[in-house]
Amino acid sequence: MPEQKAFVAAEIGLHARAAAVFVRAVTETGLRVTIRKPGGPAVDARSLLEVMTEDFNHGCEVFLEVAPNDLPDGFSAQEAANALGRLSAVLEAPEAR
Repeated sequence: MPEQKAFVAAEIGLHARAAAVFVRAVTETGLRVTIRKPGGPAVDARSLLEVMTEDFNHGCEVFLEVAPNDLPDGFSAQEAANALGRLSAVLEAPEAR
């Protein structure tokens, strides 16, 4: 399963604008990505409500994942891993774009 570790850099965490920027980036990948804290439940990273209510604070370590059976046709695990890497860069940007 493609997985990427990242840290939330936005000063207010994934709330409002930063969460919207992240969710938009996830949606643009076309992948069913989940986000979770270590030991926490995975939530749908395409859902603004789920991302905002999970309380991903500034500096929080998170894991982004795509289940192999959730890969669209013609999408390789390597392409999914590359997409997750780009999403981690969005999370690690100091402020929402």
